[in-house]
Amino acid sequence: MHCTTFMIDRGAKDAAPPPQDSPMTSKTALDQSRHKRHKTPRTGNRLLSWGIGAAAVGALAGTALINRSRTKRAERDNPPLGKFLTVDGVRLHYLERGKGEPIVLLHGNGTMIEDWIVSGLLDELAKSRRVIAFDRPGFGHSERPRSRIWTPNAQAALIADALRELKVEKPIVVGHSFGTQVAVALALDHPESVAKLVLLGGYFYPSVRVDVLFASPPAVPVVGDVMRHTVSPFIGAAMMPLINAKIFNPAPIAKRWLEEFPFEMTLRPAQIRAESAEAAIMIPAAAALSSRYSELKMPVTIVAGRDDEIVTTAYQSELLHKALPGSRFEAVEGAGHMVHHTATDRVLSAIGHA
Repeated sequence: MHCTTFMIDRGAKDAAPPPQDSPMTSKTALDQSRHKRHKTPRTGNRLLSWGIGAAAVGALAGTALINRSRTKRAERDNPPLGKFLTVDGVRLHYLERGKGEPIVLLHGNGTMIEDWIVSGLLDELAKSRRVIAFDRPGFGHSERPRSRIWTPNAQAALIADALRELKVEKPIVVGHSFGTQVAVALALDHPESVAKLVLLGGYFYPSVRVDVLFASPPAVPVVGDVMRHTVSPFIGAAMMPLINAKIFNPAPIAKRWLEEFPFEMTLRPAQIRAESAEAAIMIPAAAALSSRYSELKMPVTIVAGRDDEIVTTAYQSELLHKALPGSRFEAVEGAGHMVHHTATDRVLSAIGHA
């Protein structure tokens, strides 16, 4: 309307100029002045915002496509090593080797069955024992339905059912890191399913952990979904050398770990969700389990690296040992969180004497 009025005013050559003190004229002139002053910058800002938004969406879509391609390639290059078992609607991947007394291996957060293979532990145990290693829900080739919260107790219930299906009776259960929480939950909730516990580098008591704040966001619905399919795999790949150094420190990173572990499998969006969810639940899970440790009646052997930088041995493994009369505890000097890689013989000895 302002433009039309302006053109009519200019086009009427014979019309007398309106009085300068006319209120309508003053208002019209003011509106026209504002229109001239603000129209272009506001329109330009909107166009710029739309352009930036479109570019950001395009970039995210591009990274999502890249990650999808990488996920397919990772799974193609690392096919399942074992068999599948569907338990309570969940498809679990497991590897079974050897004969004799049964041993169950439960890996930590961020890894999978290959962790036990690369450490050499699985093959050594299989020489004289029946060894069953599981990809826990969401890791490796196992499913992790979003319809339930996968606490250590929920995972323990699944593992207990799987052991019954496989006709595994009274095994020694070996857990590492977060896997120790699942192992303990299995022993507490299903004591008939566990003969002995061997706990490696475990997190048993709640504590303040800043790393949880950074590791948890990809598990948040919607926002986390976007992160996992776009930026999280790239951040994870960039952080991998630092993470490897920290989990092994003060020992050097094991050569087989660097050369044989399928790191690309850990950067898949589905596994990132499992990793982040377990980081988020680790502290409350430890709080819930720690109130029940006195219920553990089977033999318990605890092994940890003396200089573990992921969990403080003195406030975790050593404290659990003090809370469990009759338990065995060994702190391995010069070893960190990946004690089963850097002190495999010591861990094998501990399992043998469990």
